Amino acid sequence: MGKINKRGWLLAVADLLLMAVSYLLSVFLFDYTEPKVFWCMGLLLALFLAAMLLSRLYHTMWRFSHVFDFVKLTGYTMLACGFFDAVAVFGFGCDFSLAFCGFQAMTAVYILIFIRVVYRVYIRQSTRESHAALKNKRLMIVGAGVAASYILNEITYSESPYLPVCMVDDDASKAGKSMMNIPIVGATADLAAKCDEYRIDSIIFAIPSCSAGDRTRILNLCYDTKREVKTIPFLHNLFEDKQIMDQIKDVEVEDLLGREPINFDFNNVIQFVQGKVCMVTGGGGSIGSELCRQLAKCSPKRLIILDIYENNAYDIQQELIRKYGGELSLTVEIASVRDYAKLDLLFEKYKPQLVFHAAAHKHVPLMEGNPEEAIKNNVVGTLNTAILADKHKAEKFVLISTDKAVNPTNVMGATKRCCEMIIQYLSQQPTYTVFAAVRFGNVLGSNGSVVPLFKRQIEQGGPVTVTHPDIIRFFMTIPEAVSLVLEAGRLAKGGEIFVLDMGAPVKVLTLAENMIRMSGYEPYEDIDIQFIGLRPGEKLYEEILMDEEGLTKTDNNRIFIGQQVKIDPVVFPAELYELKQIALHGTVRELLDKLAHIVPTFHHKGE
Repeated sequence: MGKINKRGWLLAVADLLLMAVSYLLSVFLFDYTEPKVFWCMGLLLALFLAAMLLSRLYHTMWRFSHVFDFVKLTGYTMLACGFFDAVAVFGFGCDFSLAFCGFQAMTAVYILIFIRVVYRVYIRQSTRESHAALKNKRLMIVGAGVAASYILNEITYSESPYLPVCMVDDDASKAGKSMMNIPIVGATADLAAKCDEYRIDSIIFAIPSCSAGDRTRILNLCYDTKREVKTIPFLHNLFEDKQIMDQIKDVEVEDLLGREPINFDFNNVIQFVQGKVCMVTGGGGSIGSELCRQLAKCSPKRLIILDIYENNAYDIQQELIRKYGGELSLTVEIASVRDYAKLDLLFEKYKPQLVFHAAAHKHVPLMEGNPEEAIKNNVVGTLNTAILADKHKAEKFVLISTDKAVNPTNVMGATKRCCEMIIQYLSQQPTYTVFAAVRFGNVLGSNGSVVPLFKRQIEQGGPVTVTHPDIIRFFMTIPEAVSLVLEAGRLAKGGEIFVLDMGAPVKVLTLAENMIRMSGYEPYEDIDIQFIGLRPGEKLYEEILMDEEGLTKTDNNRIFIGQQVKIDPVVFPAELYELKQIALHGTVRELLDKLAHIVPTFHHKGE
């Protein structure tokens, strides 16, 4: 049951005194003056104390109590009184009437609740007054719903620096009303004017159920005011067991994507992964490390992190050790996917059942200057890993691909399309392993993403460099990308290229402007934006499907499958061998020509 603290026992003594008062008041009002009636009072107090201890109500913090606590108090008090009346009447022969029993029980309930309400009001008012001097940030709350009521309640009776001044809400029926004495002064369209009128310092966006489009629109209005802006997560990301103010955060880039975060049923993934040996190549990278984090949650039999760069591999290793300790069987191997012999030894040693292939060179401009390295690492590395997965009877192999593989205009994209072709080629052979690929757009915050670049440029005072004012990209968060990979692995039957419905593409210029505003600056005034021109191999618009591919639905309405393309089983392996030899010994021109021959949709725009 847990120990009751000193304050709890003081409350218990006070309750017993109040119960005694309610009983004696009832006795004298109904003129029951027999000695045994007074001796029975001890039984009532004992039963009441037992009921309260059983209910654990002396563990309740009454200053933060809810309706349920008062209902619970009423129920246990009535139970104790009812049991006492039965014993007193049938056991001790007290001639109590039903009116007496009802009056005594209700009097006890009213007195107990009244004292607690008075205590709660007194404590909260004292707390409010003591914290008043700390509240120096005049606050506007956007949204006048349930979340806003919780925020107002927590701010009022805590050491929060915020002083709620006004609220705005697009529900016209709420205009002119108030919540906890805070007026609702208009709609979100009035946001800027009301910020000036009420001298607002900070804004909290408090509509967790808001659609992504409205969320982006309203947050942009908030940023236009040049005030501090905070937000709460989407409704399904709120934690019920945490104070809502503890979940308020700075607005992040993903809040401005213009679409709902994509969620997957993680229970299905747990069943898919649990008890299996999992290998993640490129496990120290941004995608690979998040794969390791999510796989670790699924209780795998063993998790193998494979990477050539020891610093990143060490970081994710230490993170997982700190979190799981000995509960997770974890192995880190430093090796290159180019090294077939070393990979063969590792596959033989660990016998991975699930292989997630995230190792790749993916910086577009760097691969334009080093195409032979893109071939060796991306194409040859994928071929090595996939062949060994089948040789050692892995159950499934999932390739991490990119939308740049669609009608590629750069070497990196062409190599990733070649990797997809390898997966489809192997799927058309009599293999033990099920092969699949996952194709998605730019991942926010990943290595090579524009987001870290923009952040560094903003921290340095600008300018922020954008290649072209009209360039657009599909964006997703790292957790979304990894969830898609795991879901694809679960759904894979062989040869699929899984494609995520990523909603509308985002203008990179708009992303840059929003990130500048998120940092408290005004684009073009405080921090300039410069257009530097498209980089070698870069195109304005990314695509997610090639012309010859169609879309097939899956049981997840946000995931689709691109139709398989037939790969020549004789010509394709021979051309891969030639490509590898040219990467080792040939010229860049020969390499690009061969890559274009293997990938007919490759139309190089490099210099």
